[in-house]
Amino acid sequence: MDFTVHRYRSACGTLDLAARIWEAPGPELLLMHGLTRNGADFEPLARHLAGQYRLIAPDQRGRGLSDRDPDPANYRPDIYAADMFALLDDLGIPSVTTIGTSMGGLIALVMNAIRPQVFDALVFNDVGPELDPAGLARIGGYVGPSGPMQSWTDAAERCRAINGDALPYLDDADWLAFAHRTCVENADGTIDFDYDPAIAQAFADADPTAETPDAWPLWAALDGKPVLVVRGANSDLLSRQTFVAMAARHSGPYASVEVPRAGHAPLLDEPEALAAIVPFLKEHSGKHG
Repeated sequence: MDFTVHRYRSACGTLDLAARIWEAPGPELLLMHGLTRNGADFEPLARHLAGQYRLIAPDQRGRGLSDRDPDPANYRPDIYAADMFALLDDLGIPSVTTIGTSMGGLIALVMNAIRPQVFDALVFNDVGPELDPAGLARIGGYVGPSGPMQSWTDAAERCRAINGDALPYLDDADWLAFAHRTCVENADGTIDFDYDPAIAQAFADADPTAETPDAWPLWAALDGKPVLVVRGANSDLLSRQTFVAMAARHSGPYASVEVPRAGHAPLLDEPEALAAIVPFLKEHSGKHG
């Protein structure tokens, strides 16, 4: 399952960014990862979709193969959205179907508000217009500097410690593969998480007394577009109340699924997730307008 690496310039023109592309003659899918991940996060799903779709999995600035931003204030969804438009424009893609995990789904909401014609259909993985404070606090507790790990086995155990409650069905081999997708080996043989620790600054700078911006208008802007929402049944970021409200506030086409035993966020190769994603993409991807 080979991919190529596509290099392009950030929207601001100062950073070298990268996207993994699994080439295929089918419709294009833009796969956008979560806060501390990168495009490799979609490898488990790509095993099921490669060859049927042209899969485009960018590393957002500060992650993976993309440059780190010298100004941490630029690590925010509107900047990422501008970078995604730069990527699509560079590839000559006027519209696309997207799958967004966590932060990737928030980027999709912003992109749709700016350029409504950009998405044919959208899949949201364990994220919505309202985020549970418990999940945000948990994420804020582990993102940022953590110190290097001494081996890939250590890295796998660190990944399990952070994500084990959310993905209790993964075995030792799965966690090692997870580590290889999420971490990078340094020149001295130690292992680090493959993201700029400065992305944590947004959490450190957040005012706990400030009112949370209302993102429901961004959700309303999706009305009438095909949407699938995937939720981990034990998610602490996308509450079941919000999950139900998202369906009630969308006129369709609309589909949803909960992945048993999963927390935040499913890997999307779970049988329940695939049973929803595969037919949704077959019906809606590549259908412009």
